[in-house]
Amino acid sequence: MKSKEHIIKSVEAGSIAQEMEIEAGDRLLKINGEEIGDIFDYQYLVQDEYIEVLVGKPDGEEWLLEIDKEFGEDLGIVFENGLMDEYRSCCNKCIFCFIDQMPKGMRDTLYFKDDDSRLSFLQGNYVTLTNMSDHDLERIIKYHLSPINISFQTTNPKLRCKMLNNRFAGEALKKADRLFEAGIVMNGQIVLCKGVNDGEELERTISDLTKYLPLLESVSVVPVGLSKYREGLYPLESFTREDGIKVLETVHKWQEKLYPAYGLHFIHASDEWYILAEYELPEKERYDGYLQLENGVGMLRLLMDEFQEALEEEKLKRKQIGKGNPCPGGKRAMSLVTGMLAFPYILDMARKMENAFPDIKINVYGIVNDFFGERITVSGLLTGQDIERQLKGKELGERILLPENVLRSGERVFLDDITVEELEKALQVKVDIVKSSGRDFVNAILA
Repeated sequence: MKSKEHIIKSVEAGSIAQEMEIEAGDRLLKINGEEIGDIFDYQYLVQDEYIEVLVGKPDGEEWLLEIDKEFGEDLGIVFENGLMDEYRSCCNKCIFCFIDQMPKGMRDTLYFKDDDSRLSFLQGNYVTLTNMSDHDLERIIKYHLSPINISFQTTNPKLRCKMLNNRFAGEALKKADRLFEAGIVMNGQIVLCKGVNDGEELERTISDLTKYLPLLESVSVVPVGLSKYREGLYPLESFTREDGIKVLETVHKWQEKLYPAYGLHFIHASDEWYILAEYELPEKERYDGYLQLENGVGMLRLLMDEFQEALEEEKLKRKQIGKGNPCPGGKRAMSLVTGMLAFPYILDMARKMENAFPDIKINVYGIVNDFFGERITVSGLLTGQDIERQLKGKELGERILLPENVLRSGERVFLDDITVEELEKALQVKVDIVKSSGRDFVNAILA
């Protein structure tokens, strides 16, 4: 069997790799005579103070490099494939899977379902454990990879098999026991489906998961996302305000019970539940350091707190330098665009900006998700075509500010492959992409 050859994409300036004359286009062949299966083998093998690295040059020449370094010091190599291996696809057919709810005709990468435990460590992805082999489990324990993020959904084995459409899904829960016994830090997720794993089943799941405290640092409860493309799929319903209140009552009850004992609130409701139930968002202390931001847990609270702090700083600066216009050239008008979930909060922040800086006019537009269906309200699933259609003919000002999560990571392309430049051309206005923090929000408006 041919050994793997890992192509080097780039070498960091001033790194050991640059000093050893390793270059982009070279191939990493072996370390200490051992094959490298993936990024974890690589990271484990480069830890020692003395290592031997076999590198293949583009002309076929092979260099055996002897390297003395500090323990744990990185070589400064970036690989073409960050995982250094093929990505593993999901073997489940979950009743709540969003990928199964997408329309046909989108780019192929959007239909790939990953369930790779290595991506859980590298990128924070959540895994179901059903695709984790004993070999994977042993390597996680050997390399002490943590945190590992797990999609539990339920701790009822039979119900879990039903929800994941996988007869091994219940048995797979035992892998969490192995991780706990090995001291691996974990985070959990429960995708809540009405009439399936809510109510008494949610109570059971939370109760069962507390046995992993404190190594299981947090568990988020998020409502299932339902697009309009559900023909032939398991019949799921949207949650009501009353449902949201019940979920929050359950979450808050367990938080009050667990925090005195562990110093962790442990179980967290995503922002959607508070909006659905028409409750105030919790204070920042309730989020235990925002362990589950990517699941929408505390995202709005963090945004508002950062915004308020940045706003007060800017107001103080303006007061210190006098009431000069912070925007040279006179009053400026612009537009903020967001999903319907965050719309009331973005609108409130915009009005506070206008009050603080009367020389700025801010239009705020919440975009209804016609592409996936109006039940999808997060900005990260907005498409270029919905934004274009709903902003046509509106007062937009000099520029539009869009949150960066509406674009493909690292690119200027929306989910539906419309580019930022195409949107600018269609609306005849400049489009600025804003990073996610409250400080970035303030800076972008005052830019």
